[in-house]
Amino acid sequence: MIIKLLVDGGEMKPGPTIGQKLGPIGINIGQVIQEVNKATSEFKGIKVPIILDIDPKTKTFKIEVSSPPTSELLKKELGLEKGSGDHKKNKVGNISIEQVIKIAKIKYPSMLAKDFKSAVKSVVGSCISLGILIENKTGNEIEADIDKGIFDAEIKAQKTEPSAEKKAKLKEFFDKVLRLQEEAKKAEEVAKAAEEAKKLAAAPAVTPKQGAKLTETKAEAGKAGEAKPAETKPESKQPSKSKAEEKKK
Repeated sequence: MIIKLLVDGGEMKPGPTIGQKLGPIGINIGQVIQEVNKATSEFKGIKVPIILDIDPKTKTFKIEVSSPPTSELLKKELGLEKGSGDHKKNKVGNISIEQVIKIAKIKYPSMLAKDFKSAVKSVVGSCISLGILIENKTGNEIEADIDKGIFDAEIKAQKTEPSAEKKAKLKEFFDKVLRLQEEAKKAEEVAKAAEEAKKLAAAPAVTPKQGAKLTETKAEAGKAGEAKPAETKPESKQPSKSKAEEKKK
């Protein structure tokens, strides 16, 4: 019996979903959780897809751990909660080529990439989507550099750790990027506010007197629209004849 789960690496906990899937089998859930956490301990802090191959008769099981999504690995590497909402406009991090290679090594066995260099370029593509710079450059620029062979030495050696000095320089560069992004955001807000003020200024002003007159006009128009009751004419009365005339008759 095959059961697929997406768990928190090294921190799987019992819950309704686990209970519904494993409870009916009669397997020891506590033991499964313990073994899964042991198998996924290196992926703490990120979601990990796993496959449980369970024998319902013997209640034994095997665990197959799939590598987490590339985006999750990148976010963990840089300590990010999420990627950029607009990767062309806003950047959320600056990663080294060594860190990209590190993630490519994790993902390579499950990739369809023809070679390791292609796997590295695939990770670069994920960096572009998340809004992550690589070596102070955009992902597109780094892909061109990889094609030119600029990082062949690092890729061939599968180097996964940048020097402390390099990390510091990458951080220094990205701090400047963040400042520029913040300045651009504020300038955009100021421009938007100015545009709104311009629209308000262009609108015709209404003085208190004009406002009162407008209200009065509307009220009169409302009254004019009301139906007027039909006018009734007084009944015509014939002049009464005098008593003298009555006697003559």
